[in-house]
Amino acid sequence: MADPYIKALHIIFIVTWFAGLFYIVRLFIYQVEASEKPEPDRTILGDQLKIMANRLWYIITWPSAMLTLVFGTWMIVNLPSMLSLPFMQIKLGFVLLLYVYHFICHKMYKELQKDIVKYTSTQLRIFNEIATIILISVVFLIVLKNELNWIKGTVGFLLVTILLMLGIRIYKKLRTEKAKQ
Repeated sequence: MADPYIKALHIIFIVTWFAGLFYIVRLFIYQVEASEKPEPDRTILGDQLKIMANRLWYIITWPSAMLTLVFGTWMIVNLPSMLSLPFMQIKLGFVLLLYVYHFICHKMYKELQKDIVKYTSTQLRIFNEIATIILISVVFLIVLKNELNWIKGTVGFLLVTILLMLGIRIYKKLRTEKAKQ
């Protein structure tokens, strides 16, 4: 069994890492929307959002990602037999995807810090849901482990994805209608 203190620290840093990932993309959305505002709002909001993004990214998100990796690796080194379990292999695949997502966020962060806007706020809202889908997948894998019925799991995963996309479309429609009023 994994050392409970190491496991607890791993979980704590997973939570703070996800908090950072969820919020950084929200800040990206606000930065994109601020870039569309007239002066002086554009500059005032843009500068403040850059400061907030910088602090979040380098004080919370990056350290949490690295400490998640450290404590997760520590648990695997202490209990290497976990690597032979199918659910763990799939979980680590999702973790790899999450690090890819993190590096994509880092690229977006660097661009937005230089006022390079390549995405719309709607595209970023959809992008933000990738972390949610990964979180849901990993939690179900860890909780259900080998009990997971793969057919039900796959159907559930697809339904959650569809519901998230519908939610984004409905939210965009409501925002558009509200802006017209």
